[in-house]
Amino acid sequence: MGSLCGSGTTAPAWSQASAPTSPSPSRQTAALRQGDGMAFFVRPYNWSLPQDSRGGFLGLVNNRNNSANTYFPPAVGVEFDTNRNVWDPNDTINHVGVDVNSITSVAYTALPDRCFINGTMSAWVRYDASSKNLSVTLGFNDLPQLGLYNVSATVDLVKDAGLPPDVAVGFSGATGVLTERHQILAWSFESTPTFTTGGSTTKHFVGLAAGLVSTGLVVLLLLVVSAWLLSHRKRRQGTKQTVGADMMDDDEIGKGAGPRRFTYAQLSQATQGFSDDVKLGEGGFGAVYRGILQEQDQQGLHVDVAVKRVSKTSRQGRREYIAEVTIISRLRHRNLVQLIGWCHEADDLLLVYDLMSNGSLEDHLYRTPNLLTWPIRHNIILGMGSALLYLHQECEQCVVHRDIKPSNVMLDSSFNAKLGDFGLARLIDHSRPAHTTKLAGTKGYMDPQSVLSSQASAVSDIYSFGVVLLETVCGRKPVVPQEDESKVLLVHWVWDLYGKGQLLDAADERLRLLHADDGELNLLLEMERALVVGLWCVHPDHAPRPSIRQAMNVLQFVAPLPELPLEMPLATYGQPVGRHRRPPGYTRSLSASDGTMGSTSSACSAPHGTTGSRAHESTPNHVTDHRSSTRSWDGERSAASVQLESKDPLLENTLLASVGTPS
Repeated sequence: MGSLCGSGTTAPAWSQASAPTSPSPSRQTAALRQGDGMAFFVRPYNWSLPQDSRGGFLGLVNNRNNSANTYFPPAVGVEFDTNRNVWDPNDTINHVGVDVNSITSVAYTALPDRCFINGTMSAWVRYDASSKNLSVTLGFNDLPQLGLYNVSATVDLVKDAGLPPDVAVGFSGATGVLTERHQILAWSFESTPTFTTGGSTTKHFVGLAAGLVSTGLVVLLLLVVSAWLLSHRKRRQGTKQTVGADMMDDDEIGKGAGPRRFTYAQLSQATQGFSDDVKLGEGGFGAVYRGILQEQDQQGLHVDVAVKRVSKTSRQGRREYIAEVTIISRLRHRNLVQLIGWCHEADDLLLVYDLMSNGSLEDHLYRTPNLLTWPIRHNIILGMGSALLYLHQECEQCVVHRDIKPSNVMLDSSFNAKLGDFGLARLIDHSRPAHTTKLAGTKGYMDPQSVLSSQASAVSDIYSFGVVLLETVCGRKPVVPQEDESKVLLVHWVWDLYGKGQLLDAADERLRLLHADDGELNLLLEMERALVVGLWCVHPDHAPRPSIRQAMNVLQFVAPLPELPLEMPLATYGQPVGRHRRPPGYTRSLSASDGTMGSTSSACSAPHGTTGSRAHESTPNHVTDHRSSTRSWDGERSAASVQLESKDPLLENTLLASVGTPS
């Protein structure tokens, strides 16, 4: 942290016989680069730097929430805030505000998001002693179309702020979690002396500034550069409260609206000292606790949160913490778990999320006696797809999640799906097809082709999404060793039923019993689409898989069902080993074999080996009867085997679970 003043002279703010003065302007031109921001200040000349004023406190005032702090010198500041903290207004990220002995502004004006990222700004600060009015005007030199922004407040420098007659003026900023890289390009101001009408005493007034000669300006600019280099070096060396420069780019943390930094004390209090009584679960990289923040929401209620505490001994957990904060903090979508904030103090790394009161999809599929009805499951499927559509196609960079599975699909109080846990996520430019990375993910959900190539891409997320679709409809895990041999691998089993024309037999038996008397053909069609799209997504090869938008179009009845091979294809990313023929004709029925769910159908034909669409596509509005369907196939299809060269049991089992043993 640091503060920069003029050339060493004092500035008279008032005298014992003060008289009104004309307004005295201070003008500054600066380039702000996100971070927390900076402040223009007026405070006592012989002041000491507040030692607990890092980050969002802008080097201006000490943190009053820290009971150890006893030094609170008076200060008036104009803050140019580029990051929202807990004490800042909720309606904006960037703002300009007037501060009086506190980091909470007495008046502020909201600014457009990301307006400080590039370019320069010019600001004019005026103070009128007669009216006690402090006013600020701000303009963006490179964005003139934004116009000017104004904020003003009534501030008595003596009664409100407690400033002495002689003050220091200048700029302050402080590196905390974020790196401060602001530049003061020019600074000029003037002081207007006035006289009493009787001509007796000379008065001085500082207009929030004191005269600065050209030599002082040069010194100031040198100080700006030196302070930045010093703070940058300090960040690189690391401090007690940073994770480590080799592991994190602090510039990326907290960008965007919402996520903020918490103290360890706040989160310890919220979780009863991280008591086992409020522990929600524990994974390889840490535990998750239920917490209640003491602050209140807009309805005056305390905020329920989930606090993830990364294990102190897990370096992988620390890397995931960095990825989680830097990636999810920039994302905003109704089907993503909301990151509220983070904390890293000493060796403690904590993430704070909105609490999902209904737990995870995995909990409700396997651990609770209450059955998820089909309408709820269908809504969860669409929610997951909506989240992936946002991540893959609607963000500035493609976000590859890399760990899509039911335990990472959280459910809110209305059972809406919220995709969470971005610890393995990666950002990829839309122009790049994939990102080379280490093996990551969960057995049964990992794309086998990506495992072999060490390439993370949106297509590998599609594979995981397909597995979760099948799992949600079937109520079965990807691998069930205790099942009959034909049912051990979920993907193989469902594809086999698809080829036999018994696709709906794969649906969760409890669902079939629950909805047996509903007579809902729409329900059957939704199940069919979810299962077919699931198979489409888990095609062993990348090329035939859909994009998430194509998958969603089918799930939402915007596009027809794809025509898939009746047998699960062998992957073609190994060496071709031969060819096989399919039967010249094939008949299948979509009705469940036990007859409990009725039947539905639609007919079409397509050349063997292509991914076409149905000639006739039944939609919920079109179905009025139950009909059988046929599919005709002819021709040949080349096949290839998956080469299992790795001796790593995890890798080998993953490939077998995802693709299956070549026949």
